[in-house]
Amino acid sequence: MLGFLQGFSYGLFMTCLPWLLVGLFNPGLALPVTAPSRLQVIARYCLVVPFISMLLWLTSLWGGFSPSLFGWLAGIVAIPAALPVERTLRRWLARRRERRQEAQRQAEVNQRRAQQERNAYETGVSVLDPARPPVGANDLVLAMCRAKQSLLDVHRPDLAILTDRLYSRYQHVMDVLGERFHTGELAFERSQGLVTQVCFGAVDTLTTMASQARGVVSVDGNYVRGRLNREGKRLGDEERAALVRRLDLLVETEHRLNKLSARIESALTVLDDTAVSMARIETARPQASVTTDKALEDLRLFVEGADRYARKD
Repeated sequence: MLGFLQGFSYGLFMTCLPWLLVGLFNPGLALPVTAPSRLQVIARYCLVVPFISMLLWLTSLWGGFSPSLFGWLAGIVAIPAALPVERTLRRWLARRRERRQEAQRQAEVNQRRAQQERNAYETGVSVLDPARPPVGANDLVLAMCRAKQSLLDVHRPDLAILTDRLYSRYQHVMDVLGERFHTGELAFERSQGLVTQVCFGAVDTLTTMASQARGVVSVDGNYVRGRLNREGKRLGDEERAALVRRLDLLVETEHRLNKLSARIESALTVLDDTAVSMARIETARPQASVTTDKALEDLRLFVEGADRYARKD
């Protein structure tokens, strides 16, 4: 065994100079890394490999000087045999690290979107299920279901929440109208038509948002940013420009989506104003024969009179 190590150390040391020359000519042939450099070649074949061969030679001297031919041949082929193995191992480790980073990024994205969804939901917001529309849903509610499904199909649940908010506002306004007017009244029909038109316009905006988001659904922003951060110096000008353009597309699309979201918020505000204004309308006949202030004044006078009568007794 010691003779094998001695022969192996001699063969390994002998191959350092040839591999150094090969690496200086083309670092990619002598190094298993993805971005080789001549400085790494010099460090590997002038320091690391000679140190390993010297350490093996010193260790094998305990058994005397008896290098074996088989060990010498094994040392000569050690580097060309180890390079592809090391390349394969490094690629496997790199893919494993990328998978872990991608899983971590996806988990962070999901967590961030879940937090956005929790923050976006307001008190009393009803969740609209596109697969199971409410019983007796009209054309407007069905259109809301289709718009929400379109947003979910492009992986934008943060925007699909707007559909739930619109549906909740619509239901609230219609409940207020039903309390203030009878179904057959002209005021009810006129108000219902205006509210429906506002909601249909908001649904059209949601559909446009889904179309805008579908255009960049295949662009992975995290992947593009990761490549620019990891390989920015090694990328060619054309490839770098293409990656930067992808990020620009994401930014431009997100800017358009923000503008469309502002339209939805305006429609929701109009529906809130409508509900508040309709709630202020008094259509029922008052049940009290006098006003509240007059009743309070009469009650106060009655209590004062009762107190004076009690003092006389």
